[in-house]
Amino acid sequence: MTAAQIRSRYLILLALRWLPVGLLIPVLVLLPLERGLTVAQIGSAVAVQGIVVLLLELPTGGLADAIGRRPVLLIAGVVNLAGLTLLAVHDSVLMLAAAYLLQGVYRALDSGPLESWFVDQALAVDPEADIETGLSRGEVACSLAISGAALASGGLVWLGALDLGPLGRVSALTVPVLLALALSLLSTIAVALLMAEDRPARGKAAFVVSLRGVPVAIGSALSLARRSRVVQALVGVEFLWSFGMVTFEKLMPVRLSEVTSAAGPLLGPVSSVAWGASAAGAALVPLLVRRVGAQWAGFTMRIAQGLTIVGMGLFAGPVGVIGAFLLCYAVHGAANPVHSGLLHRQAEGSYRASLLSLNSMVAAPGFSIGAVVLTAVAVQSSTSTAIVIGAVVLALAAPLYLVKSTTVFREPSQSGIS
Repeated sequence: MTAAQIRSRYLILLALRWLPVGLLIPVLVLLPLERGLTVAQIGSAVAVQGIVVLLLELPTGGLADAIGRRPVLLIAGVVNLAGLTLLAVHDSVLMLAAAYLLQGVYRALDSGPLESWFVDQALAVDPEADIETGLSRGEVACSLAISGAALASGGLVWLGALDLGPLGRVSALTVPVLLALALSLLSTIAVALLMAEDRPARGKAAFVVSLRGVPVAIGSALSLARRSRVVQALVGVEFLWSFGMVTFEKLMPVRLSEVTSAAGPLLGPVSSVAWGASAAGAALVPLLVRRVGAQWAGFTMRIAQGLTIVGMGLFAGPVGVIGAFLLCYAVHGAANPVHSGLLHRQAEGSYRASLLSLNSMVAAPGFSIGAVVLTAVAVQSSTSTAIVIGAVVLALAAPLYLVKSTTVFREPSQSGIS
């Protein structure tokens, strides 16, 4: 494949992967509530996903490095279809928890292989390939897919509520879930058709040998983290960044409700526009990277995002809060490909997915600790205070982007491990 073909397939697969997420965002809480579950029960079910992701991130990353990116993504697709099916039909907290358990397995399997495949293929064609630009275009595709699908989801719910079209007796809130299920099936088929890997054919014995490479891949990623100051710094950024993300993912709706009584109707359109802003930020970031370099771009964006979050906490009125929120998402979208690009350049391809999983693994406890701490501050003091604290913690990650490498990672030679 040519570089252009690799990039096109990556963007198609990425958009198909995130379209179902955009459809689900507006209904994930409302649907269980409609079916009689309480907010506390929904929260308990959602927590199952986080626990599963934390436990499986490294093993599934090692699996992708051992047996290949494509097989793992196909397994992930099947698990996702099962989880979405349960989500569509659940009528109890146990069924919802089982759906989120499967979604946790899916997220862990899905975390890293597609991105690793793109970088591996791009560098195979051109060892000096500008992967940051490709990753930024991926962020654009992801953000636009979520933004458009979130708007479509709202339209589907509205049509269902009016009993228009061939919706029959299907709940309006269930319709986006069913469409997400169909698109997820299409996404899995697309992985099977579009994703090609140069790996030798395997019999049963070779497959078993590859599975034995899972702990080797995990160990290599952990070894790299122990030996590389840059990897330690990037993982630290991910932790602090995830802590601060609580401000704009969980506290922003509370803050908006404090400055306007129309927060409910505004949140849907504002969220869609925010993902569009994220896409714009991702599209522009290659210009900044070429001008100042990836490390200084990462530094700048962590400071900038901290300032936008402070604005969310301190500005008076809905215009100020929403404006700061949109700027925050624009910087957020720009920062993702820069961080990913820096991380990719720290490891050889064979253990790339394991390193991505290690990075992703710290996001779960970072976000969970941030949620506990910042919501407690919001209750004891104020939402604005909690948001400002989260902004400071997020901005503290900025200097970590400037850490210099003192080690070079060398992959251990392992017989039979691909």
